[in-house]
Amino acid sequence: MKAVLAPALVLGLVGSLAAQDSTARPAAPPAAAAPASNATVEAVLARSAGFTTHSVSLGGVLVRHDVNAVLDGEGAECSLNGLYVLDGRQHVDNHTLIDHVRPHGTSRELYKGVLDGRSRGIFDGTIIVRPDAQKSDARQVNRNLLLSEEALADSKPTLQISADDVRCNHAATIGQIDDEALFYLRSRGLSEEVARGMLIRAFISDILGRIRIGPLRAGLECLLFTRLPRHHPREAA
Repeated sequence: MKAVLAPALVLGLVGSLAAQDSTARPAAPPAAAAPASNATVEAVLARSAGFTTHSVSLGGVLVRHDVNAVLDGEGAECSLNGLYVLDGRQHVDNHTLIDHVRPHGTSRELYKGVLDGRSRGIFDGTIIVRPDAQKSDARQVNRNLLLSEEALADSKPTLQISADDVRCNHAATIGQIDDEALFYLRSRGLSEEVARGMLIRAFISDILGRIRIGPLRAGLECLLFTRLPRHHPREAA
């Protein structure tokens, strides 16, 4: 998908689930049941334009999703949100590029992964700030929750800054369910299965909450929560 945008909202759900809410047309939408898929979203933002994309992947044998946004007008804003929920031997690649070309641009990026079984999730995100893009404000975050010892998450957040009057930062985390939070919930009478499920749902809820279309958000919540692993036996010490 490639578009030159005035102020607008673009929504894309890519992976084993696909939907669009945009005047732009994807060249080749991925099939819903395909074991492998490759999708690219590209946007060039004019002055004061806004661009938002939501990538929700439920896995596949091999899934790759690329999102490229160029803030080519002063005051342009973009928000890239992503969620990948994987199990078995599923593999998902997320590659993003945000290019701040003009001044006063703002970008926000949050991708989260939940990985079980022997799945693998990759996040490779780059933010570029050009010399003329003074007063740019960029934040990039990738967080991964591993539900098994064999799941693997690779995270590569990158900043390339060529301007000196900017606010830019990035962060990445890879970890397991917090033992203290799990103990607290279990001490309130919840079973381990229910407590772990609540923590997983809390981890992904802020991504789903960013989707403004109510029926779509509710449908995704139902679909995702029924697909989340129900049993997570703890390894013996």
